[in-house]
Amino acid sequence: MVDTQYIIKARWLVTVDTQQTLLEQHAVLVKDGEIVAIVPKTEIPEWASGWPVVDCSQHALIPGLINLHAHSSMNLLKGYADDLALMPWLNEHIWPAERKWVSTSFVHDGSLLACAEMLSGGVTTFNDMYFFPQATIEALKRLGMRANIGLTVMEFPTNYAATASDYIRLGTEVRDQYKSDKNISFSFAPHAPYTVSNQTFEQIATLSEQLNLGIHTHLHETQAEIQQSLEQFGVRPLQRLLALGVIGPSSVLAHGVHLDENELETLSIQGAHLAHCPCSNLKLASGIAPVAAALRAGINVGLGTDGAASNNRVDLWQEMRTAALLSKVADQNAESLPAYQALEMATMRGARALGLQDKLGSIEVGKQADLVAVKLNDLNSLPCFDPVSHLVYVASREQVTHTWVDGRLCYQRQDDGQATFAGIETEELRSIALQWQLKLQ
Repeated sequence: MVDTQYIIKARWLVTVDTQQTLLEQHAVLVKDGEIVAIVPKTEIPEWASGWPVVDCSQHALIPGLINLHAHSSMNLLKGYADDLALMPWLNEHIWPAERKWVSTSFVHDGSLLACAEMLSGGVTTFNDMYFFPQATIEALKRLGMRANIGLTVMEFPTNYAATASDYIRLGTEVRDQYKSDKNISFSFAPHAPYTVSNQTFEQIATLSEQLNLGIHTHLHETQAEIQQSLEQFGVRPLQRLLALGVIGPSSVLAHGVHLDENELETLSIQGAHLAHCPCSNLKLASGIAPVAAALRAGINVGLGTDGAASNNRVDLWQEMRTAALLSKVADQNAESLPAYQALEMATMRGARALGLQDKLGSIEVGKQADLVAVKLNDLNSLPCFDPVSHLVYVASREQVTHTWVDGRLCYQRQDDGQATFAGIETEELRSIALQWQLKLQ
């Protein structure tokens, strides 16, 4: 039976609120999926005196992490084609594999694996982009996660749709079916400037405004993409999308590796958001995004993993640490992107990009109880002088012991390392992975 009201007592509360509040020896009181009080451990109110207690006395309690750019079902292609540049990787390996294998079962099973991996690493919400979105929704609902589902659109046919109009029709049908689900939101996801026409971008911009949906697309990921746009359209991709009405406060732009100073100013003026995916960008040798400059320009930047096919880990702890270290080198400034800012990018800034900042992204009374407990007393984590610094530079997803979504305990790791999920047995997940490995190899 799931407790609808309980108390989490933690060593530290890293709230990620606007005041960067760090509380010691405090408790969070949860009722019906909502944070109803935050008090010192010794001052539990009388009205909650009989509530069950979760002992996190050696832990930091943080908001649920938000993966701002993911292709969840590509977990089935983890390690499928490694050590290749983006366009050969796509054209010669990933797209052919997708043409052969992508189906509702592929997307459902891959999403199950991705959701389990994310939950075990403290990710409670992800911003997805892939085919057969209903299959992803069914998987995430089974494991209890939240998601913004990108309704993928491109010009060329796939196993999912034949034309851009088909993609839009199928996507909006799924949105209509699930639009009342409080844990699911939607955006249009035109894949990239090099796979979507001007006419389709203009149609999406119109529909986005009419249906109040965001737009999630790849942008300026590689130099080759920019050169192709210059040759075909005479302008860089951002300039083209700006003229087509795609860029605005509801836009989440993945990667943004090759943005110049003027383009950063444009994004700031437009209020668009960036999804920084440092590990994928490194693995594909796409480059190092100008994150510090983007933040200085006032752009909201969140963190994403991209798909497991181009990253191999759906792991925001790795992204936080890599983002902070890369920014210091790129900026030639050791003070660039400090730990707290990296944690903000994985929490509150991700929530802001999805328009969910009023309910997610920080530990505050009135917000939904998307919470993560991270154990910081193992030998490799001692001594601990600053828990926020430890979360970014020391901790790993293996130290996540509890992940709550909407107040429900969706993942727990026992002291012996055994993992349990609320919606599925680990042996079923293992069986799914091995069955697909036999098919794909």
